[in-house]
Amino acid sequence: MGNLLIINARIITPQGSTARCGEEMKQLLDLLNGYIEITDGIITAVGTGKPAKKKGYELLDAQGKVVLPGFVDSHTHLVFGGYRPDEFVWRMNGDSYMNIMARGGGIYNTVRATREATFDELKIKAEWYIDAMSRMGVTTVEGKSGYGLDQDTELKQLEVMQAINQDPLRKVDIATTYLGAHAVASEYGGNAKDYIDFMIAKMLPLIAERGLAENCDVFCEKGVFSVVESRRLLEAARELGFGIKLHADEIVTLGGAELAAELKARSADHLLHASDAGIEAMAKAGVVATLLPLTAFTLREPYARGRYMIDKGCAVALATDLNPGSCCSGSIPLLFATACLYMHMSVEEAITAITLNGAAAIGKADKIGSIEVGKQADLVVLDTDTPNVLPYYTGMNSVWHTIKRGKVLHQA
Repeated sequence: MGNLLIINARIITPQGSTARCGEEMKQLLDLLNGYIEITDGIITAVGTGKPAKKKGYELLDAQGKVVLPGFVDSHTHLVFGGYRPDEFVWRMNGDSYMNIMARGGGIYNTVRATREATFDELKIKAEWYIDAMSRMGVTTVEGKSGYGLDQDTELKQLEVMQAINQDPLRKVDIATTYLGAHAVASEYGGNAKDYIDFMIAKMLPLIAERGLAENCDVFCEKGVFSVVESRRLLEAARELGFGIKLHADEIVTLGGAELAAELKARSADHLLHASDAGIEAMAKAGVVATLLPLTAFTLREPYARGRYMIDKGCAVALATDLNPGSCCSGSIPLLFATACLYMHMSVEEAITAITLNGAAAIGKADKIGSIEVGKQADLVVLDTDTPNVLPYYTGMNSVWHTIKRGKVLHQA
């Protein structure tokens, strides 16, 4: 763990240990000439002016540059086998995501490749993505399984993430999510009920016993899992202590947002076609709306209504949705640009969305997501004195340092 003293910083951060909603998302602490004291990887003091010198602390002069909380990418599928560039071109030429999936492509294509991949092959690929994301300021990600749809491969994906988390030199922490309900396994011949029976009876207890996942997710979508089927799985997961999350209302308006509110899920994600009633219900229930504009960008779909959701009092998070099919990108710079330009979020709102609200979406807002005493010292130093470069450097990285538990990992 690192002992570090950062001085001469412009510290910009949301505050608190819960998600910020609506107007609160704009409210950031902004300290000029600030300092941050980090002891054993934990923030022990935050203030302005010149702090007292301390023995055994590395000194980092921020030179007036912006220091933010480390970015929390709260929706990724970073452990997978193979790639799907041909499908990307098919979509460019007018084919739809669901049509490709219906004829054995999409998720099923990656399932075949992930089942064939070895543990080491999956781990090496995931670590490559983690390193790339760390250089863009990401200090925590959510990683989902869901490319096995059987016992052995789902466990293999989760065990890869567990192994990365156990590395004392890891650059990024992974919040693990079981997404066995990513599609109905082909062995079940389209019988979603029997497949859910298998997950409830076998997979959830096994994963809970081994401590392999913190959350359970489901692809609640027409042609995948219905609202009724999704509710049944998530209620069973909650009984075993999992946090619950949903892929909701991505392709059509199905009622996933309403279900997330009913179950008081940690987050509902995508939400491109969430209804007004579903959005208002999520706001009342305190469900984080995790928006994935890079997926809308690559699928050429309408963006989720981020501005409307915030104006209705929702807590909005931003995440990349890094995956091999619909969005093979973990670009934080492009994420900021699309959120601000096409979902009409302010820079301040986007910062809250990818820090504190992202942390809340994975149940960790009490530990990460803001620069406050007692929280883990995960930080980003931008190579500038203004946060406005985040969307302005469109698709270009503005990170000078990424700091994980008080250790400086990267210098641009």
